[in-house]
Amino acid sequence: MAVHEHCSHDAPAHSRELDAKVKRRLLVSIFLTGVIFLAELLGGIYTNSLALMSDAAHVFMDVFALSLSFFAIYIAEMPPTEKRTYGLHRVEVFVSFINSFVLLLITAFIFYKSALRLLNPEPVESVGVLFVASIGLVVNLIVAAWLHKFAEKDLNVKSAFLHVVGDAAASVGVIIGAIIIYYTGWYRADPLISMLICFVIVGGAVRIVWESSHILLEGVPRDVDLKLVKEAILAPKGVVSVHSLHVWSICHNVYALSAHLDITPTERWRMGEIFAEINDALAHDYHIHYTTLQAECSGCNPNDTFGRIAHVDRGHHGHQH
Repeated sequence: MAVHEHCSHDAPAHSRELDAKVKRRLLVSIFLTGVIFLAELLGGIYTNSLALMSDAAHVFMDVFALSLSFFAIYIAEMPPTEKRTYGLHRVEVFVSFINSFVLLLITAFIFYKSALRLLNPEPVESVGVLFVASIGLVVNLIVAAWLHKFAEKDLNVKSAFLHVVGDAAASVGVIIGAIIIYYTGWYRADPLISMLICFVIVGGAVRIVWESSHILLEGVPRDVDLKLVKEAILAPKGVVSVHSLHVWSICHNVYALSAHLDITPTERWRMGEIFAEINDALAHDYHIHYTTLQAECSGCNPNDTFGRIAHVDRGHHGHQH
């Protein structure tokens, strides 16, 4: 008879006090970035600047990224239910996918308008663009400094921090374009800057769509090397082989693993110790904190590392591994 041991290590969590500080900083950052989004959007319409409106779209990505970081902390605190045993972590991934896909459509429209403007330049109020973009740059730098301390230790906040830094760079581009227009009157600088920002947005949005799809399709986390994970599982004395190995992401920063292990009969008396050693290594080296390990599996194919999953009709009473 097979012996099963289900191990669930709680991921290292911030204290409630630290979580509260992160939430406060994220809320302030969301507010400031939201104000800049509205200012750049309205400013772009008023000054007839596509570059400013493109940067507004980029800032919208920041607002979304910051909001998602805040939302991720909130949903992580929600307990699992009988209907959703993983809780609502996947909501973060699903919303990322939808938001980025919609943003790609918006960016495509802005790029189209920029191409038309490049062929038929229109006057742009460069002083207004310079004023709004400069304020946006200052606020982005303030938000980046505000989040920097927590970004060093929290991957969730780090993602939002990188978004803000990227937008600060885009604001510099808008400022350069406004200066060129002010001194030369070359209005094509505006749609050119807009196109460059569109490329930046598309790059970020495509990456998020790709990563979100990868998670939704139960892909192995990109920073996890399965060969090294397998070596870590085989490292403890007594572990002969590992098969039916699966590693996936519950959300962007929460990894899970399940595997079947063959343990020599003489070492089975310390099975709990072996599992604890494996779990400690997986958590420390690969950020995998949720594991399900099964030992002494009868009828498994030890050569099938990943354990192929076959579709089985309801009512079929065959063995499942």
